[in-house]
Amino acid sequence: MSEGGDLVARSVEARRQAAAPAATSMRDGFGRSIDYLRISVTDKCNLRCVYCMPLAGLEWLRRDELLSYEEIAQVVTVMAGMGLRRIRLTGGEPLVRRDLPALVRLLAAVPGIEDIALSTNAVLLEDMADELRAAGVGRLNISLDSLQPARVDALARRPGSYDRIMHGIAAAERAGFEPIKINCVVMRGRNDDELADFAERTRERPWHIRFIEVMPVAGSLEISAREFVSALEMLERLRGIGELEPVAGPPGNGPATYFRLPGAAGTVGVITPMSHNYCDRCNRMRLTADGRLRPCLFGDLHTPLRDPLRAGEPLEPLIRRTLEIKPERHWLVQGAASGSGGLVALSQVGG
Repeated sequence: MSEGGDLVARSVEARRQAAAPAATSMRDGFGRSIDYLRISVTDKCNLRCVYCMPLAGLEWLRRDELLSYEEIAQVVTVMAGMGLRRIRLTGGEPLVRRDLPALVRLLAAVPGIEDIALSTNAVLLEDMADELRAAGVGRLNISLDSLQPARVDALARRPGSYDRIMHGIAAAERAGFEPIKINCVVMRGRNDDELADFAERTRERPWHIRFIEVMPVAGSLEISAREFVSALEMLERLRGIGELEPVAGPPGNGPATYFRLPGAAGTVGVITPMSHNYCDRCNRMRLTADGRLRPCLFGDLHTPLRDPLRAGEPLEPLIRRTLEIKPERHWLVQGAASGSGGLVALSQVGG
């Protein structure tokens, strides 16, 4: 095993020892405990990031196709009775959906729910951070693919994005969000020269920077094929600025493996969907904005919940059925659409 591979293995073990999985009655066919649900509240996004969504956008869902906040809360209530404990709100960009704190308050009141997190590009966060915190959001994941303003705007294909994102991060810190995780999708020739710059930020700031391998969807196959940077290569580069100590990392439900530079306030992490499959410890399902319960981010397996919910049918048998069809792993192929389930953009299923 290479030194970089050994670092990943040691960090995974540190996370496993940090906390045992919560007891749950939701288990899939491979014995994995499922206590975490990612909820997409909208398929719309105010950015057009090059690795995620076509410049022209997509054909958006109609309003009547979306689950209402009350319907989302109904699904969560049923799943909480089955063992669900943790929730993450996603999109698209979740903050573009009106009055998101109202949904957070509904979910925070569901018995059994212990943790509500939010993934956001932070463009709209400055004016909402305090209200989201008060409503019950405990943790934030914020997308930031560069520390250079012009580069962020180019990657997001929306001018002014960098300044608004940084104002959003500052507002989150003032509101008391901790931990703050910064997600950076690494692409060769676009932002891979900033790995050290990101890592240096963790010496002074309590940020948890997570470098993510780019994943193939139909809208970004060329990027996936030609600009992929493996986590091992990322770690090899980072070792040039200081010793990386494997650590358990911040609390959360994600698949990152974490490291700390000597004396750093924060951490750096890698998320390895392509080079190091972590499906064996998957603890999640996904609820799309139009009410499909997906057992995996990729592939085409799903169970429609919206229409049965609106017809007053019981949801638990449908949820149990989805647990039964959860696959052992994804079957992504670098630079190819096979295995993605026909996705054009990650925003279609909540990323």
